[in-house]
Amino acid sequence: MPIELKMPALSPTMEEGTLSRWLVKEGDSVSSGDLLAEIETDKATMEFEAIDDGIVTKLLVAAGTDGVKVGTVIAMIQGEDEDAAPAPKSTAPAAAREASKTVEVGSKPIETPITISKADVQKQSSGDERIIASPLAKRIAVNKGLDLTSVKGSGPNGRIVKADVEAFAGGVSAPSAVHNSPPLPLPAPHAAIDTDIPHEVIKLSNMRKTIARRLTESKQQVPHIYLTVDVRLDALLKLRGELNASLEARGIKLSVNDMLIKALALALVQVPKCNVSFAGDNMLQYARADISVAVSVPTGLITPIITDAANKSLSKISTEVGELAARAKEGKLQPHEYQGGTASISNMGMMGIKQFDAVINPPQGMILAVGAGEKRPYIVDDALAIATVMSATGSFDHRAIDGADGAMFMKVFKELVEKPLGLVA
Repeated sequence: MPIELKMPALSPTMEEGTLSRWLVKEGDSVSSGDLLAEIETDKATMEFEAIDDGIVTKLLVAAGTDGVKVGTVIAMIQGEDEDAAPAPKSTAPAAAREASKTVEVGSKPIETPITISKADVQKQSSGDERIIASPLAKRIAVNKGLDLTSVKGSGPNGRIVKADVEAFAGGVSAPSAVHNSPPLPLPAPHAAIDTDIPHEVIKLSNMRKTIARRLTESKQQVPHIYLTVDVRLDALLKLRGELNASLEARGIKLSVNDMLIKALALALVQVPKCNVSFAGDNMLQYARADISVAVSVPTGLITPIITDAANKSLSKISTEVGELAARAKEGKLQPHEYQGGTASISNMGMMGIKQFDAVINPPQGMILAVGAGEKRPYIVDDALAIATVMSATGSFDHRAIDGADGAMFMKVFKELVEKPLGLVA
């Protein structure tokens, strides 16, 4: 039976992608795990691999094609022991395509191949044919020593995919579990702008399209509440200088943002009512603080995640932020490095921004916007003095977080920054 290869959803937010280039051609023999093509998603350029052995009989979508919808048949594979059958046209009705075998394509990031033998992968399903999982999910399970019989699949027909295994390993619900409510209708397309002003038409990248859609949805669907505090930074800056002097031999230099990430994570642990996600009739209460750090890249904005930041040292946070930011700018982040997170931080203080309100990144329940530290008149010990002060604004999802809880969170965050020895305790 011919096998349809469909455009995969390589991230929870992906609705369409660009088929950048094919790594195979018609007539090539492929085996499970072989790389087939490169796909540009809303976050990065990814490779995807074959699930079954066979011969590529037809490439239905040309390399370089933009706006390929998730689920579109992009190629056909014929089993090597079967007679070749004519490939369907890509415009065939959806009902007819569903009659053929559907294959979910696994994904993995470029330049980070997983080296697990097929024998190891097969151990996950030997003796139990009822386990339906992608090869990549099985490999990750082998790496982490997980039993796939305990993992609930969120893919088609209950298929276990990579996100399910990683969510199970991390003790956090898979991303698909958060979106219980039906999606809102898509907005009407914007009318073309008729102007005689000299201009250049710039095509939006997949990332920019996703940013526009998700931020619009966030402001339309999530009732934001904003709470601002002024935070004195003098003690934190003094401690940072002392720590950097001691870390110089190890080649580590802490930034103020590294320390604020730790303070944000500890505040979420101390005020767990703010470490949540609204999920329709339910609310997810997270057991750890995974902090998404906003990083500007040439095509837009991406938020790599510092996992369990409350329990990591400042030096470890600093190293991870540097490595993740570098890979983000190269478009080489792995999906699990930017998918998820329980809260975000956006710091525009280095650009001189005094204060701003950030838009929540669903399904997270909050984001912290950090402004510049500047010398201001400040009351210190009941006397007017000059202090280095920073304004921080928390944006909270009011469906899940009450104003009083948000205020308590901001109070705890302020105390952690102004008495920073708690960050290294």
